[in-house]
Amino acid sequence: MYAVILAGGKQYRVSPGDTIRVEKMAAENGRIEFNDVLAVTGDKGGLGKVAGALVVGSVVEEARAPKIMVFHFKRKKQYKKIYGHRQPYTAVRIVEINSGDQKFSAPELPAKKVKAARKPEAETDLLTRGAGPRIKRGSQPHSRSHSADVHKSHKSESAKAKKVTHEKLTSKAAKTKPAVKKSTQSGKKPNKKN
Repeated sequence: MYAVILAGGKQYRVSPGDTIRVEKMAAENGRIEFNDVLAVTGDKGGLGKVAGALVVGSVVEEARAPKIMVFHFKRKKQYKKIYGHRQPYTAVRIVEINSGDQKFSAPELPAKKVKAARKPEAETDLLTRGAGPRIKRGSQPHSRSHSADVHKSHKSESAKAKKVTHEKLTSKAAKTKPAVKKSTQSGKKPNKKN
């Protein structure tokens, strides 16, 4: 047994017990009635439009869909706009399909288990568990002069390392002589023959 309903400008094929997402709709006491029923199947399996058919649903949640990014762009005009959009929706569980002479209902959902409330903890328990200020043991805050000295020593070490590598490179360059190009007459390039 299923029905085809119209909701929010879209068509949905629903059966009792199905959960669908429709455009945001106002609900009365957590129930929504869909009067725009386009087609209903019966016990025999025939599909047809039934006058006075009604589909009833209960609201499961009202929320917003994931964000989509909207980007407007016009080339060569320095025009760019970007913004996000989250479409609101209502999740509905189909409870009943009523086609005039026949009525099909969804099975009842099992009751939710209620968890027992936690007892509030005493303030002493919070302090022993480390809810107070976080201080490292055995460490003291550094003074400005100490941190400046450390910074200077790091600078001098890196400068020494740069100087050593520069000396190595210059000594290698001095050992190898660059090849001298022969000048050609009247600026013509020499012919290359293999």
